[in-house]
Amino acid sequence: MEHYITFPNVSPDIFSVTLFGFTIAPKWYAMAYITGIIIGWFIATQAVKRVQLWDKDGPAMQRENIEDLVTWIVLGVVLGGRLGYVLFYKPDVYLADPISALKIWEGGMAFHGGLAGVLVAVILYCRKYKFDLWKTADMLAIATAPGLLLGRIANFINAELWGRATLSPWGVAFPGIAAQDCPIDMYHPDGICARYPSQLYEAGLEGLLLGTLVLIMAFGFGALKRKGLVTGVFFIGYGFARMFVEYFRQADEQFITSDNPLGLVIRLGDTGLSMGQLLSLPMVIFGIVVLIMALKRNAA
Repeated sequence: MEHYITFPNVSPDIFSVTLFGFTIAPKWYAMAYITGIIIGWFIATQAVKRVQLWDKDGPAMQRENIEDLVTWIVLGVVLGGRLGYVLFYKPDVYLADPISALKIWEGGMAFHGGLAGVLVAVILYCRKYKFDLWKTADMLAIATAPGLLLGRIANFINAELWGRATLSPWGVAFPGIAAQDCPIDMYHPDGICARYPSQLYEAGLEGLLLGTLVLIMAFGFGALKRKGLVTGVFFIGYGFARMFVEYFRQADEQFITSDNPLGLVIRLGDTGLSMGQLLSLPMVIFGIVVLIMALKRNAA
């Protein structure tokens, strides 16, 4: 009897069609981004339509402005995500071959870099068109979770960003040589290496749970009346969720050595922080500061 879950046979391609010698094969990951943006846009438009959700000065912006903002955000995600991956995870590789940093189609995006890119894009957009920054941030906070949820599910389908090896019965036997390369004492009796489905942990915590929380706050409890309140909760929630999941997630290979099998970038004896935890810690601190500031504001 297997004491692990066999990875489902799901192709990274939604479908594949060859026409006139060209193969069209849309990816689940790309569809996750597109669908996440569409759902996020819908949530944002529903929020600005409900004037009663906001303070006396009204919503962050009008519906037509959201469509323009989405373009800025997409550029921020792509450019920031790629730059963050290059700087945070493989600086040596891309310093040796800088041109390869432009090959986005080969993969390699970092959430924290994408977030930084979005922040820059939103700040520039709000300054250019004179929109309230905190109201815009709150609007985006309630619209972001669907993309996180779908993106992590797509990571699972792609059999990437899997977790550490485990003997637990809910471990997943991911395909591929790298996924099946486990410590000798972590193989199941039949020689299979199973790993935590950390992508689904993140989907549940960062996408479903956090997304539900901020939506209830915004649409059910009038949280948008206090500028920055939802933003603060989102940053704290995401930061803690990511730091927790890092205890189950496999570190990037460049951080793993024989004397550092967990791939910690800051070590304190037998414990420490992974790169994901190190990058998430400022998010928690920032979120706490924003939350305190929001709570000190009078709800209008």
